[in-house]
Amino acid sequence: MTRYVLRRLGQSGLTLVLVSIVVFLGVRAMPGDTARALAGEETNPEALEAIRRQYGLDQNIAVQYARYVENAVTGDLGTSARTGLPVVDGIFDALPVTLELALLSLLLAVVVGIGAGVVAAVRRGRPAEWLANTVALLGLSVPNFWLGIVLILGFAIAVPVFAASGFVPFGTDPLENLRRMVLPVIVLGSGLAAIVMRQTRAAMLESLSADYVRTARAKGLAPHQVVGGHALRNSLVTVVTVLGLQLGHLISGAVVTEQIFVLPGFGKLMIDAVFTRDYAMVQGVVLFTATGYILVNLAVDLLYSVIDPRIRLGGAQ
Repeated sequence: MTRYVLRRLGQSGLTLVLVSIVVFLGVRAMPGDTARALAGEETNPEALEAIRRQYGLDQNIAVQYARYVENAVTGDLGTSARTGLPVVDGIFDALPVTLELALLSLLLAVVVGIGAGVVAAVRRGRPAEWLANTVALLGLSVPNFWLGIVLILGFAIAVPVFAASGFVPFGTDPLENLRRMVLPVIVLGSGLAAIVMRQTRAAMLESLSADYVRTARAKGLAPHQVVGGHALRNSLVTVVTVLGLQLGHLISGAVVTEQIFVLPGFGKLMIDAVFTRDYAMVQGVVLFTATGYILVNLAVDLLYSVIDPRIRLGGAQ
């Protein structure tokens, strides 16, 4: 088990190094002069040269990258050209919003997706399966922005049950926080729930036809024990894989969803930074998001070994 964990940690570390290189080079490949963006309206050549020296922009790319890594390791991601505040402060101000949106959307996807997938597999060929497949197809087909607009028109304007925009921290007013997060969570979680439902159904159908399930039934186990204790447990490896891979969908979907509902999260932070050419903020948000994605996939890899010990034993060889 220790060797398995160390190997996964090594792979994740290498991936993070490659991501940092791509982010660093990608930001510098953006059009425009970084020094002019940092200077704002100041176009004095002496001022521009001073900015280049201050931020090391007058040095070669290798030296700039080494300085960038050194600062990032110590938690210094630079200063926002738009606000004048440290990039880390802007990230941690927006992080709770996106984190809450992503976690609630993931919870919705897991509960609805796995539940509907199990029902569709157990009730194969019956109305329950047809209904689950129809709803899943709708969830995959409807764009996030269209669904968001429809929900706002229906449940925030026509019938004002939920708020159409804005964010209230959970610690300030829990009820108002949930009232403002319901619609964004439905928009972001519906597509993921549809994917999880279809993958769960496919994995469950395969497990229900396996020999060990037939043996469990022959022993006289109750249906819920056969489905939950045997078929579903062995199907979770596929479902966990899908959830890990769909983190990118949550992040990209959050950008659109946060713009629709005016949530001050990562999506809005990134778009504002791109429009104002705030290179330090773009670089910091992308690096932070990529690091989170790598850590989640590392957690998924380790979770495999808990769900299926054969993976842990195979990885230790």
